[in-house]
Amino acid sequence: MILSAIVDDYVRSAEPVGSRSISKRGGVGYSPATIRNEMSDLEELGYLEQPHTSAGRIPSHKGYRYYVDNLLQTGELTQEEIAQLRNVLTDRLLEIEKVIQQAAIILSNLTNYTAIVLGPEVHNTSLRHLQLLPLSDNRAVAIIVTNTGHVEKKVVEIPEGLPVSEIERTVSILNAKLKGVPIVQLKAKLSTEIASELRKHVSRYEELIASIETALRGSEDGRVFFGGASNMLAQPEFRDVEKVKSILGVLEQTDTWIKLFANVREGIQVSIGTENSLKAISDCSLVTATYSLHGRTIGTIGVLGPTRMEYGKVIGLLERFSKDLSDALDKWYG
Repeated sequence: MILSAIVDDYVRSAEPVGSRSISKRGGVGYSPATIRNEMSDLEELGYLEQPHTSAGRIPSHKGYRYYVDNLLQTGELTQEEIAQLRNVLTDRLLEIEKVIQQAAIILSNLTNYTAIVLGPEVHNTSLRHLQLLPLSDNRAVAIIVTNTGHVEKKVVEIPEGLPVSEIERTVSILNAKLKGVPIVQLKAKLSTEIASELRKHVSRYEELIASIETALRGSEDGRVFFGGASNMLAQPEFRDVEKVKSILGVLEQTDTWIKLFANVREGIQVSIGTENSLKAISDCSLVTATYSLHGRTIGTIGVLGPTRMEYGKVIGLLERFSKDLSDALDKWYG
């Protein structure tokens, strides 16, 4: 009961919590001295920390973990919050990428934290077909088709004066070697085995590979959406400029989030503090939820905030939206 009260108070105030403030809560029924002794025991067990000798206590990462696993009650959403989430899903005419982008913005507004959304299939999608159609001596349009039917077109620079026969040979080799390879692994494949193969058949293969990498990079980057990155600046924990710079820096690393979210398990997951594999967010908590199409996970939604996070509210929002988004996708692509 005392640990739960301290977490709740600290989330609200961002100030260390003292025994007197807990004893004054309705229904507690214990003196400040009794509570103080219990707080000392919780500190010895590693669930609380005392930032200053005369200050109250704050939860440790271990305390937050126990709270999330055993004491947390998922927050009830207001009708207004539910309406905002569902309004994103009402227009079937919107491209799914636009829906995801808007979802990131709304989730960041509702939580006052940073939302990170991995669009459909980015860590599961593989290449079905690639085409490179010359437009002029030094430009071509790259067409990428994935196994999910997503088609992406991008104009890229190509080596000037490269014979059409070499471009066709390159495309043939790429489709033979890369069909079925996950999008996130294409860059690595291009720079290793594909490069050695092209070296035998194409005179300026390095320049051509650079052009193809440019086209493929867009197919990854365009599917990770961020909302409310600046919300970190409003949190008392992140008044340290260097700490904020580190967090904002990692938010710009699209590849990092693709790899991180590729390992997220199905359903709601909570990573607290040093449980996060990224050092830059070791003072943060990351709550993730997956969404699916016909029962198969195709994307991930994450909310990043301080360890002093409103876990109940965030989990409630993600549970609701991931379910509504999955239902909408089933309906749209039935």
